[in-house]
Amino acid sequence: MTDPAGTLGILVAAVGGAAIGFERQRSGHASGPRARFGGVRTFTLIGGIAGLSGWLTTLNLSGFAIVLAAGAVALVVAGYVAASRREVDATTEAAALVVIGAGLAAGVGWLALASGIIAVSTLLLVEKSRLHALVGRVDNEELRAAARFGVMAIVVLPLLPEGPIGPFGGIRPRELWILVLFFTGLSFTGYLARRLFGAGHGYPLAGLLGGMISSTNVTFTFARLSRQQRTLAQPLALGAIAASTMLFPRVLVAACVLNLAVARLLLPYLAAPFAIGAVALAVWWKKSTEPVRQPERPGNPLQIGPALQMAALFQLVLFAVGGAGRAFGDSGLRVSGAVLGLTDVDALVISMTTTPVYGSSPAVAAEAIAIGIAANGLMKFALAVLLGAPRFRRITGAVLAAMAAALIVSMAIVR
Repeated sequence: MTDPAGTLGILVAAVGGAAIGFERQRSGHASGPRARFGGVRTFTLIGGIAGLSGWLTTLNLSGFAIVLAAGAVALVVAGYVAASRREVDATTEAAALVVIGAGLAAGVGWLALASGIIAVSTLLLVEKSRLHALVGRVDNEELRAAARFGVMAIVVLPLLPEGPIGPFGGIRPRELWILVLFFTGLSFTGYLARRLFGAGHGYPLAGLLGGMISSTNVTFTFARLSRQQRTLAQPLALGAIAASTMLFPRVLVAACVLNLAVARLLLPYLAAPFAIGAVALAVWWKKSTEPVRQPERPGNPLQIGPALQMAALFQLVLFAVGGAGRAFGDSGLRVSGAVLGLTDVDALVISMTTTPVYGSSPAVAAEAIAIGIAANGLMKFALAVLLGAPRFRRITGAVLAAMAAALIVSMAIVR
C-alpha cells in the first residue's frame, strides 16, 4: 500500500540533495585531482536516504531509520577524513550534512522547512564570492556594532517584563526596548546603506524603508545624525522626507484594509501632501547624484545613547496621552486624534477605523486621522528644526511645513 505523503517527502529530499549536488559539481568540487565528497548523483542518493529515514520514523521503524541516517553521516565523515589529508575545507561535507537534516525533515512531513533549508543553503553556496567579498569589507567597528545589536535583540529583549509597571498607565519596558532596537537598527541600516550605495543614495533608501514603520523615528534619528555628520545633512534630510512621504500610502493602505469607507474619505486629505513629498524627493534625488564628501571616520553605527533618550521621551508622551484621555473622554474625538498622532499614527488609524463608535461615523474618523497626521507632521517639523543641522533644518523643515500646510488646506476645502 502506497503512502502519497511519504513518497512526496522522499521525493522532496532527493530533489533537495540534487540541487546541492548540482551546485557542488558545477563549481568544480566533485571532479579532478582535488575532488571533494561527491557530486549531483551522490547528493541525490544521500537526500533520498535521509528522506527514507525520516519516513520510516513515522512508521515507528526508528531502528531502521537510525541505521540508514547513521550510515549516511558515517559516509560523509569518511569522505572528509580522506579529503582533509590534501585540503582542510569542509564546505562540501557540511552541505551533505545539511542535506541529511533537510531530508529527515522532509521524510517526516515538514516539507516547507526542508525546502527552506535547501533553498538557503544553495544560495549560500552559489553566492560564495560575494559573501567572501562582503566579509572582507566589514571592519571591526561594524562587527562590534552587529554583535551588540544581536545581544540587545536576542538576549536583553526576552528578559524584560511586558508591564505595565507603575501608575498613570505604567511603564512597559519591553515596548520601550523595542523602540530602542528600532532606533539603533535604523541608524545601523543607514550606515550600511551608506557603505553600499554611497551617502547620496544610502540614507534616502534607509529613510524610505524606515518610513514603512515610523517616519517620526526616522526624522529624530536622522536629525541627530545631521548634527554629528554635517557633510551628510542633505542625504539625511532626503531620507527624512522619504520617510514622511511613505507615511501617506502606509496610512491609506491600512485604512483600506480596516475600513474602506474611512479610506475613501481620507484619500482627498492625503493626496496633496503626498504629491509634495514625492516631487521634493524627485528633485533632491537628482541633486544627490553629485558626490558627497564623507567624513574620514564614520561615527558609532548604533547610536545607542540617542535611542535611549528617544525611548524616555516616548514614555513621557504616553503619560501625556493618558492624561488627555482622562480629561477629554470619548467625546473629544478630534483632540484624541491630534494627541494620538503625536505618538503613534498606526495606533491612531487602528483606533479610528476599528472602534465601533468611530467606525459608525466615517467622515469624523477620517477627519480625526487627518488631524493626527497633521499634528505628527508638525512634531516632525519641530524635531527637524530643534535637533537638525542648519542644512537639514532648511531642507526638511521646508518640505514638512509644506506637506502639513497642504494637509490642513485639503481638510478645509473638503469640509
